[in-house]
Amino acid sequence: MDDRRWTMRAFAKINLSLRIGPKGSDGFHEVRTILQGIDLADRVVATARRGPFEIACSAPDVPVDPTNLVWKAAQHLWKAAGRAGDPRDAHVALEKRIPARAGLGGGSSDAAAALVLLRRLWKLNVPDDALRAIAATIGSDVPYFLVGGTALGLGRGEDVYPLEDLPRFPVVLVFPDFGVATVDAYSWLDERQQSGDTSHPPAGYLETTWLGRGVGLYNDLEPPVIERHPGIGKLKRRLMKMGAAMAAMSGSGSTVFGVFSSARAAHAAAGTLHRSGARVLTARFLPRPKR
Repeated sequence: MDDRRWTMRAFAKINLSLRIGPKGSDGFHEVRTILQGIDLADRVVATARRGPFEIACSAPDVPVDPTNLVWKAAQHLWKAAGRAGDPRDAHVALEKRIPARAGLGGGSSDAAAALVLLRRLWKLNVPDDALRAIAATIGSDVPYFLVGGTALGLGRGEDVYPLEDLPRFPVVLVFPDFGVATVDAYSWLDERQQSGDTSHPPAGYLETTWLGRGVGLYNDLEPPVIERHPGIGKLKRRLMKMGAAMAAMSGSGSTVFGVFSSARAAHAAAGTLHRSGARVLTARFLPRPKR
């Protein structure tokens, strides 16, 4: 590839499980999450171009200013490499397929891809462990996307430990016509915990995997989000009636996913949902990339 232009796919994730502890003195919650990469992906293209750093994006609702995580990735990497001033001499184009505010980590995945591509483009001597440390300063999900596959996330989610990859199960993704801001979902959870309500949604299971039936898969953000958006609960129940092995909200929502045992069953469910007017996509679990 031309060393002035590098391209990478930035894959989405789903949270098979998301357990959240009380808010700590630092204002953050401790989490324990099982993350799973899927083959829905954005395309990130980094090109050498003289002048100030710039971002372009195919989605008009995605900011292309310093609030974008890709911009933050460029700033942190530039500084970590010991370069003065603001990042420059690079243009990053984002071709979006992962919906924003959907709980699929699209912005974080783009940022992780940008770290890898800009390190190549700028020919920086930044080792992998330093790149992971930079990723953790950008956002809690960003380090996961440098690992991929099936992984355990601890701390705020930034401490990532690879797990044995699960089979390439088909997944049906259903996108409601609204998004859920992560800050809102956690605020609603705080209200719920402060009221003394610590109930959990019913556990999901992937019984034919190493998870077995001994590990219940929960998303603690589901109850407070479903209280405000009951349609998410209805979508979960509908996917289970269609034969999903498990269904859940991903992250802070609003995406609802169903994991199926066969591609045929997944496509049948997706077709039925599409005909009813739902926005839906199919995907598959992704194994961890070979390094």
